[in-house]
Amino acid sequence: MALVLVLAAALWGVGHLMKTPVVARLYMLGLLYVGVLAVQVVLPFGHPLRQATGGSAAGWLILGGFVALGLGYWLVLRRLKARAVVKEAAEAPKPVPGKFREGELERYARHIVLRELGGPGQKRLKLAKVLVVGAGGLGSPALLYLAAAGVGTVGVIDDDEVDSGNLQRQVIHTDARIGMAKVFSAQAAMEALNPYLEVRPYKRRLTAEIVDELLAEYDVVLDGTDNFDTRYLVNRACVAAGKPLISGALSQWEGQVSVFDPATEGPCYQCVFPEAPAAGLAPSCAEAGVLGPLPGVVGSMMAVECVKLIAGAGAVLRGEMLIYDALWGETRKIRLKRREDCPVCGGGA
Repeated sequence: MALVLVLAAALWGVGHLMKTPVVARLYMLGLLYVGVLAVQVVLPFGHPLRQATGGSAAGWLILGGFVALGLGYWLVLRRLKARAVVKEAAEAPKPVPGKFREGELERYARHIVLRELGGPGQKRLKLAKVLVVGAGGLGSPALLYLAAAGVGTVGVIDDDEVDSGNLQRQVIHTDARIGMAKVFSAQAAMEALNPYLEVRPYKRRLTAEIVDELLAEYDVVLDGTDNFDTRYLVNRACVAAGKPLISGALSQWEGQVSVFDPATEGPCYQCVFPEAPAAGLAPSCAEAGVLGPLPGVVGSMMAVECVKLIAGAGAVLRGEMLIYDALWGETRKIRLKRREDCPVCGGGA
């Protein structure tokens, strides 16, 4: 019997080292137990293998009975605990939309004393729902500052996982979360920063099949992706839904940010960029490189525009593009014009 117990411990230890799920390890132990019982029943008394595994089925049956009782007790306890949690959640008072909980007013005090924002603006932030497309270089700072600013509901969609090459600029992720889905890594960081918000992670690629239904749940969309197909897809969906789109882009030492909101004024993204550039003319960050702090600057600007847009403060970058050149420490702003023949928002639609 001692030999079997040593073998069971070895199986469990190897499974733990290989990070095998607990359920799979329990199945392995169960198969071992069934095999030992088969040996005791099938082989004749006195057989060396039968003797090495206890010599009798009685001891194993008694052990199995105790284990079954323990598992049964654990399952019943787990079910009762789950029912208690459900009952407690059902009986808990429902939060009033827009009502600040204890501790929130102190948290947002620096916002509330701003004349352009104040209490009403902070309440609009709490009621707002913002979708961030991409949890990478631009999404990282934008998500952190939206969470810190008190946006009530933040959705984030991305199908990628964290790798070590991201950490030079994607500050929402950590070395300990390498291999984790970016949306869940971002959720952990945001909830650790501000427990008062709701984070909705979507671990999947944004496609034409889901974009309209997804955008319908949100008030504002931030696009921090690095490919033109997704940018055009998000732009078309935002124009169709009448939702403002805050778009950022990066290239080596330079970044840009703009608010595309043709439902109110100004052009859409495709008015400014009618078609994707030819291959090689707009290399990705992986191909051309990017300064680590640059996404932090541009992503923070995107969050600023989002807060202003929701709170109705100041002048939003509608019909304008702010360009930041980190290498020479320069910024410039250019006017953007709507194209009447735009296939998305103009007469060509």
